[in-house]
Amino acid sequence: MVQRNTTGNASAMTQRHPGIGARAVARPPLATAMLRGALNRCPACGAARLFTGYLVPRPACERCGTALGAIRTDDAPPYVTIFLVGHIVIPLLLMVEQGGAPPLWLMAALFLPLALALSLLLLRPVKGATLGLMLAFGMTGREQGPDVPDRPG
Repeated sequence: MVQRNTTGNASAMTQRHPGIGARAVARPPLATAMLRGALNRCPACGAARLFTGYLVPRPACERCGTALGAIRTDDAPPYVTIFLVGHIVIPLLLMVEQGGAPPLWLMAALFLPLALALSLLLLRPVKGATLGLMLAFGMTGREQGPDVPDRPG
């Protein structure tokens, strides 16, 4: 059931999930939730840290209590990261190739570490933004109810 607060403000919408108690999950605007997630903050409140490790989301926000651990981003962050890194590295590679055709070993020595570094730097913010996107759309990982077992291994 989706409820709107008494002010009628669409950004203050909350969604109550049956069987999860009386806690309401804040549903911030899409851009706000994605930006907060990309900055390693809870997409709902923006105050607490989003990740416990490099890519492991906290089970719940330490400040607002929003359940974050059940949200499954699956393969979306790696796909988006590959897309972004490819659109950054390939044009640079082509510009260097057009500028003077350096040896292949030099191209590999420059662009492989660049692609790796960009991938590692972008993956966490992209995953945070994806978590924010999913939270803003109400995809909390509890759509099938609280008795759905966690994914194996």
